[in-house]
Amino acid sequence: MIKHYLLSPGPTPIPNEVQLAMAQTMIHHRTPEFAAVLEEARQGLRTLFGTKNDVIILASSGTGAMEAGVANLFSPRDKVIVVNGGKFGERWLRICRAYALDVVEIKVEWGKAVEVNAVEAALRSHPDAKGVLIQASETSTTTLHPVREIAELTRDGGPLLLVDGVTAVGVLSVPMDEWGIDALVTGSQKAMMLPPGLAFIGLSDRAWERARETASPRFYFDLESERKGQAKGSTAYTPAVSLVFGLCASLKLMREEGLERVYARHDRMARATRAAATAMRLKLLSPDNPSPAATGLYVPEGCNADALLDYLRVQMGVTLAEGQDDLQGKAIRIAHVGHMGAFDVIVAVSALEMAFRKFGLPITLGTGVAAAQEILLEALD
Repeated sequence: MIKHYLLSPGPTPIPNEVQLAMAQTMIHHRTPEFAAVLEEARQGLRTLFGTKNDVIILASSGTGAMEAGVANLFSPRDKVIVVNGGKFGERWLRICRAYALDVVEIKVEWGKAVEVNAVEAALRSHPDAKGVLIQASETSTTTLHPVREIAELTRDGGPLLLVDGVTAVGVLSVPMDEWGIDALVTGSQKAMMLPPGLAFIGLSDRAWERARETASPRFYFDLESERKGQAKGSTAYTPAVSLVFGLCASLKLMREEGLERVYARHDRMARATRAAATAMRLKLLSPDNPSPAATGLYVPEGCNADALLDYLRVQMGVTLAEGQDDLQGKAIRIAHVGHMGAFDVIVAVSALEMAFRKFGLPITLGTGVAAAQEILLEALD
């Protein structure tokens, strides 16, 4: 028998409590019973996002929330500044261009975080920019961008700041109101500990004001329409009822653990994974600004990362993630996000050591595991 371990940065493992919640008997979505469930979820999302405003629940992937942000907050030919440091920075670019926006791109080397002064320079050069779009945690490169510092540049009457928080919300503190983020999005299949299928977007007061003025066409992703409906306990269109049941359960689990402990757990797992990689003499994909959601590693010279990942998944039952685009075949990503803990890190590191040995690489078994254990012991203090 091979037991399977899902250690990729999405979809991520689902707790039993959430699976049981989603297995509840289906109810009609235009009833007081569903309205109560929806309101519970809405209250929990406000706390998680750190905002007094509504967080809109959409039946889509996280990309749907990204598109909703662009469609509702900008008009055709508006100028926006996009930080492009990975696969999902590229996604912001593609969405903006699909909506005929005038895009100023800040190109960032994969694995590096954007320099705050580069954003500041772009704002000086383009004072007519109406938005800055960035990832908090760039999933493809496992890099953390300095969102809080960039928000300082935009919050006082500057352009709107749109943040993709798909592998940040629920992993580290990203308080919308305190930092001055105008739009924050995430999806269900990462730290939210749910299957794919829900997306979430919170807007600031000035973002809601902008949404009433913009001219981009939208129908399914009309956030003002959704806001009005969800405030009354309903949704504009058919919701993913079972996923909303699960959402309430996942938010309850985070509330019971305590958000500070949730964030500390992610930080500890990330530090342990990086320590293991360093002990194994592996090069980190993002050594200077690593994300606490996932750790990217270059595989040793002569080892094909995709073949290694296939071996891990098929022969060992351990699913990690591949490098994307230019990193394909060169890098792997180990997730430590959502319903994961210390021993998931140990599984990932020990499996990687064993797979390297099977691929003929000179790895001393237990080297990475021991380094990880030293940090994971913190949780037992």
